[in-house]
Parts: sequence; C-alpha cells; structure tokens
Amino acid sequence: MKPVYIVGAHATSVAEHYEFSLADLALEALRGAFKMVTPALEPERIGAIYVANAFGEALVGQANLGAALASAAGLSGIDALRVEAAGASGGLALRQAAMAVICGTYDLVAVLGAEKVTDKLEDRMEAAQMLSIDSDTEADIGATLTSQWALLMRRYMHEYGYEAADFAPFPINAHSNGKHNREALYRFSITAEKYLKAPQIASPLNMLDCSSLGDGAAVVLVASERLARELTSPRVRIGGSGLSTDTAALYQRRDPLLLNAARQSAATAMQQAGVVHADIDVLEFTDPHSIAAALALEASRFVDRGAAPRHAADGGITVSGATPIATAGGYKARGDVGGANGVYQLVELVRQLQGNAGAAQVPNARVAFAQCLGGVGSTAISHILLAE
Repeated sequence: MKPVYIVGAHATSVAEHYEFSLADLALEALRGAFKMVTPALEPERIGAIYVANAFGEALVGQANLGAALASAAGLSGIDALRVEAAGASGGLALRQAAMAVICGTYDLVAVLGAEKVTDKLEDRMEAAQMLSIDSDTEADIGATLTSQWALLMRRYMHEYGYEAADFAPFPINAHSNGKHNREALYRFSITAEKYLKAPQIASPLNMLDCSSLGDGAAVVLVASERLARELTSPRVRIGGSGLSTDTAALYQRRDPLLLNAARQSAATAMQQAGVVHADIDVLEFTDPHSIAAALALEASRFVDRGAAPRHAADGGITVSGATPIATAGGYKARGDVGGANGVYQLVELVRQLQGNAGAAQVPNARVAFAQCLGGVGSTAISHILLAE
C-alpha cells in the first residue's frame, strides 16, 4: 500500500447534544482536527470531504449530507459526498479517502463521521438501526440488531459452555477505560455484581451489556506523503486496509458464530501492512455488546474460537493485556455513534500511537488495528495504523 497518512484527528464528546445541530457538531470536530496540524493548514486545502453517516434520512431528515456539511463549513463547491455502510460507514469513508489520496486525486481529504440521533424517541432510533439488517426476512418480522446479537450470545453459550456472567469482563473493561475519557457518554466504573443485577434487555443481554446511541462528530485528516512530509506535527501512516462483506440475513450463514467478513478484512489489512497478530499493540472493535467484541476477536484470529471470554477474564483485553480493546470506552462507555463509530475509533488509535491517551495509554503502542462492522457483521472494514 502506497504511503498515506493521518495528520490530524479530533472528536466531540458523545452526549445528548440537544443544543447543537449535526452541522454544529461537524464543525467542532473539523476545527479541532485542524488545530492538531503544524504548521497550520487552511481548511481550503481540503480537496474533498467524505461524510460517514448512517441515520441522516431516518433521524435527521437530511440526505445529501456531503453538500450540506461542506456548505456549513464554508467550503461550498468542494468535492463532498456521504459514505454509508451502517455501523461500518466510518471505516469505509477512511478507506475511500485513502484510496483517493493514493490515486493522486487529492492531497488532503477530511473524513467526517457525524450523527445526531438523541432528539428522537427510542422507537425511531430502534427502527433506524434495523435498516442495517435484512428487511425482507428479519426486520419485517420484528428482529432488531440487539435481538440478533442476543441470539448469537445464546448460541455461543450453548456451543462453548459459558454463562452470561462470563461476559462481564467486556463491559467492565470498557467502563474502566471510559471513565478517563472526557468525551465518553458514561464516565463511571461498573462491577461484576452490578452487571449480574442489571435488568434484561434481550436475554441474555442485560442493560449493562448494551450500548446507547449518542450524538457526536469526529474527523481524521488524510494526507498524501508529499503533504505529510511538509508538516512537523506527528503523523500516523495507514499501513493496510481491508473490506469484506457477508450475507445481510443472519439465518443464511452456514456458521453464524464466525464473522467471515471480519476475518477476511482483517487478513487483508494485515497482509498489506506486513504485520502479524503479535505486532499489534492496541485494537478497536465494534462492541455494542460483549458478544460482538468476543466474536470479532475470534474472527480476526487474535484468540481461538470459544476462548474470548476466558481471554477477557484473564485480563487479556485490558490496557496491560495482550489485546487491549475499548481503551476510550468502546461503544458501551464512550457511546454508540452510529456511522461515526469508525472515525471515533481512529481518533482514539491516533492518540494511542502518539502517546496521548492519558490514563488508558497502552505502553509503547506503535501498531494499531481498527475494525468496524455494519449490521451483524455483514460489512467489515479493517485498518492497520502505524506510528512514524
């Protein structure tokens, strides 16, 4: 993969931002990303804006977000478009931006993930999330994303002999890290005892095992090697990128507990970057529920199948473990930001590779892995980031 760099990254807090519009949040993130760049670059240097968003029509009532947000940023006339792949939108936007820079079309692209959802009622938000699963055979009969992850967790427990309590280390770790993240939606710790007492949402998933949608925006600035070499600010190289898909309908998969798209995208990204699993210091996964993190760890071959809960219980997913995940709180504590999640992941990993992650800093982090999923793993995008 030809050299392409992230030269700026910033995210707003994830919250119920009733007082701000989608454009307000986008502008805050964009300005913050440019403040990281030295010497200073003018926003007019941006060749294109790729907007990662999943819920524009369903919850904001706004399509054509490329033009809308570019205009709000005072960049009307710029190349701008929306990239949508449900929860994988942010990762796909980065991939498209990197490819455009590598091809020489642009020297600088802003990847902007933005969602504004919390001024809508819960049933509207649930319906919007259901758009990412198969509408003909699943959503139309009342299946939801949460219920499908619950089915997978139930099957996993049956196959490998676990109890629901065995998944507690995942949200406990997320909250332990998230309490240090000033941008997180939930900045508090939880205990195994609280996890066990939490009310059920979709058995075996309980309230402390389920993420909450929030408002927010995040930006990464993707630059060519030529432009990156002109800057003195720290930069992170995108070493590899992999995209893969699976059936939208969960019932059509021969082995539902194997996220094939995640496996293939991870292998492609790592091969491009020339790294192996042991080289990777810090990871970000799609983890709205602990079963999602467990299956992603296994699919991407960081642990054997059926071993993720034991790995988590042994401290393997903590900041000092072999596979540190959710260092900014993950979807559970940081908050679920829909199509912007993949960009939030990138902001956190850039901080890790630059040594700016605070109390959740992974020591000597040099190689990072980011993976985001659309639907129940029907779309998967993985990236390798390298400190330079």
